[in-house]
Amino acid sequence: MSDIAYYRTHYAEYHDKTFHIDPAVFLSGFVKYLRPGDHVLDIGCGSGRDLSWLKQKGFLVTGFEASPGLADLARRHADCPVIEGDFEAFDFQPLSVDALLMSGSLVHLPHNRLVPVLANILKALKKSPDARVYLSLKEGEGVFNHTHHRTYYLWQDQDIRSIIDGLGLGVLDVARSDSARGTGAVWLGYVLGRSLDH
Repeated sequence: MSDIAYYRTHYAEYHDKTFHIDPAVFLSGFVKYLRPGDHVLDIGCGSGRDLSWLKQKGFLVTGFEASPGLADLARRHADCPVIEGDFEAFDFQPLSVDALLMSGSLVHLPHNRLVPVLANILKALKKSPDARVYLSLKEGEGVFNHTHHRTYYLWQDQDIRSIIDGLGLGVLDVARSDSARGTGAVWLGYVLGRSLDH
């Protein structure tokens, strides 16, 4: 079973394991950099936990999700638009949002696919100095194989920063935190803005 297939077929199980987690733990640092009413696109929005939280904070939200089951749950939980698609192939160019949220959504991407996928997703972001991005990835070396044949690609801070810089983004804030689910994983969470020299 592929990573995508897991979320398509086990969407209810994934919802039950993740929906109860309080997003404030890892998103409070992100929303500090947003303006009231900013439009946030949540890439890999799952069942809508973060969408609901952001909406309650007064932000305009749109979800993006590959799993139809999770997308349907997100629409019901957050009462907002949710685009169904594959972020590797989707044309993000017509979108124009103030902020992008990628909370753990790119963890299954092979290391050599992160740059082109991020570059594609960033097309949805307004060409504004106030545009913001949140990106979180798991810390470590190499890869980690989990249940249901899911593969997690692990990252070091310096490698992420090199990629971020190459995409014309700068680090505004970074947090290193243990998994909210108590799995033992360590997450690196970055709040990003457009670099002034790009």
